[in-house]
Amino acid sequence: MSFWCSTAIDASSADGGFAMKGKRRYSRGCVVAGLPFAALVTACEMSPGATADTESLPSAALSQLSPDSLRERVLTEGAVYRFVWSARGPWAMHLVSAELSRCDLDLVVVPATGPDGATRTRSAVTRMRPAAPLEALVGVNGDFFRLDNGAPLGSEVTESTTRLSTRPALAWDAERVPWIGVPVHAGDRMAFGPDTVGPAGGSGGIHVVGGDPELLDGGSVVADLAVTDRPSFAAARHPRTAVGFDTEAGLLWLVVVDGRQPPHSAGMTLPELANLFLWLGADEALNLDGGGSSVMSLGARIVNRPSDAEGERPVANSVWLVRDPRGCAAPDQP
Repeated sequence: MSFWCSTAIDASSADGGFAMKGKRRYSRGCVVAGLPFAALVTACEMSPGATADTESLPSAALSQLSPDSLRERVLTEGAVYRFVWSARGPWAMHLVSAELSRCDLDLVVVPATGPDGATRTRSAVTRMRPAAPLEALVGVNGDFFRLDNGAPLGSEVTESTTRLSTRPALAWDAERVPWIGVPVHAGDRMAFGPDTVGPAGGSGGIHVVGGDPELLDGGSVVADLAVTDRPSFAAARHPRTAVGFDTEAGLLWLVVVDGRQPPHSAGMTLPELANLFLWLGADEALNLDGGGSSVMSLGARIVNRPSDAEGERPVANSVWLVRDPRGCAAPDQP
């Protein structure tokens, strides 16, 4: 049984959308997962071993989104999952924040491979959970991919794979420092910013996943976000998956927005998605594969509503926030 810290208004509809009745009134409490939202509101308890986070969303996000429902769950100390529903879209948003300063939290990219561990394929995110000793907290789908062979279109660097591309990417180095931008590579080297360099023949502790386009760069929305060149992709509302980080607050954000399912959620345009990250306080953000690929899994449990009629779509790779206590171990003394 798991507990969800919640901020909600008076009523909820059966389809997961939350209705407005008179003046908006928020109440703070928890609900037991698996029961109707209004079925149980108790004093706020959290899962064993988790520490309650008294902070909610940044004020800009609360103001701009005007949420009709906000549910929170502490995944582990320093990492919080939030479900936000707003009638303004309508938008159903799944937001995970993680403290970059924590030595026991890490980000890993997991490729979809065949039984031999080398052949490219496609797989469900829930089947790509990192193995022990890593504790898989939350996973989302990763890069765009080729339908014929499952190969990602952008860069991919993991413990077992290396793929180079000039498309934008997220890099996460051995020191748990994130970087978003266009990689620079020459020969067997690839660089992500001035400080993070990894050999093409091995990860060197670096994990990289590609995406497109960049949403935020230095706290500003990037150009027109492909609205002019690809209006059906960028200017129309679709399910979205994206990643970003807030340098000042030291927070990583993993975001999935449901779409193509009115009245539950319409999805977002890329400009709307970029603004969401601005409201969350991020200064860097990258769009990942979306549409029917968009999925968020807490461990083995999908928490969003994939838009494909068949449910979760097999994808090329996934991005996982994991807990790894080994990251806090003191280095070996000479």
